Amino acid sequence: MSDEVLVEEAGGVAVLTINRPKARNAINGAVARGIAEALDTLEARPDVSAYVLTGAGGTFSAGMDLKGFLTGDLPVVEGRGFGGLTEAPPTKPMVAAVEGYALAGGFELALACDVVVASSEAVFGLPEPRRGLVAGAGGIMRLPRRVPYHVAMEIALTGDHYPASRLYELGLVNRITEPGAALEGALELARKIAANAPLALAATKKVVIESQDWPLEEMFRRQGEIINPVFVSKDAMEGAAAFAEKRAPRWQGE
Repeated sequence: MSDEVLVEEAGGVAVLTINRPKARNAINGAVARGIAEALDTLEARPDVSAYVLTGAGGTFSAGMDLKGFLTGDLPVVEGRGFGGLTEAPPTKPMVAAVEGYALAGGFELALACDVVVASSEAVFGLPEPRRGLVAGAGGIMRLPRRVPYHVAMEIALTGDHYPASRLYELGLVNRITEPGAALEGALELARKIAANAPLALAATKKVVIESQDWPLEEMFRRQGEIINPVFVSKDAMEGAAAFAEKRAPRWQGE
């Protein structure tokens, strides 16, 4: 794995750390490839059920490495998009642990996650228009699905910075922690998620994401195609047995 992305695993949770603190964890090609390679490996591992994405040195990510952009070092991986993540998020749940800046592409990486835990000092924004650019890594598409229309427009059009407290009020940030404790808070939440059955988690995430655009008359049929295999899985039988026997379940991911 590259030095630009560090990976640690424990208790069913893998922590992916963007490791360019001197550049405020700006996303370059190496970071994008590192995240993509890590996810390619971790998605196939049954012992990993959830992820945490964070940044080293007290900041999440200040966005695309503009110096790299000028030299043609694009932070995009074919099939996965910006940061190796935004166009094809993992099937397993991912929690963002945000300290410091989550700006531009950094904010878009957080928006590609399923849950966001942020320090009280964290700051979010999409300043691309100030640089003659557009938040094309999912920011202006995902943001209106997470916050009210006019708020999304304000954030996207002004390019201003917004504190974590404001995004918590809007429901985009799940939990606020003390400064320096975002990773700890994200790990607590990720471990709670990872304690659940892997197949059920993946199916639940898939339905929540995809059902937003389903026609009313097709909703339950489409949901059934995704969740029916879960109900006949070994883990479903194990969950029922564990409940009856008053013990912790032993998931197999099958």
